[in-house]
Amino acid sequence: MASTTMIWIIVAIIVAIGVVAVLAFLARNRRRHAHAEHIREEVGRDTQRLEKREAFADETQAKARAAKAEAEVKAAEAARLEETAASHREAATTSREELDARVERADALDPKRSDVGGPKGDVGGAKGNEARQTQAETPTTHQHRL
Repeated sequence: MASTTMIWIIVAIIVAIGVVAVLAFLARNRRRHAHAEHIREEVGRDTQRLEKREAFADETQAKARAAKAEAEVKAAEAARLEETAASHREAATTSREELDARVERADALDPKRSDVGGPKGDVGGAKGNEARQTQAETPTTHQHRL
């Protein structure tokens, strides 16, 4: 009987070890499952934050495209205005050249003309405001020179 009791004790110890092992296995699985659920919850929260961030990035990208398009429109407008200014400048230069040519023609026709600086070729004549004042004070002198 002692050997039968010994066998039952060994069997009971083996069964107890098996039960403890099964319980440890189940407890480990529960902890793993709980940990996995915790990770899934974190991923869910992080996914929401990520989706908000992606939406913000998309919105910012759309604003950047709009700003770039607006800048291109403004650049085109600036180029158009520069062309218009150049055209006006060219027309003004042409008109100035025509006026200068007409003045030269008038000077060629009348070499004795007088202007603000005195008669043509007069180096020591009055200048600027002094010439205007002199002309205003002595209009008859101006007429006698013609």
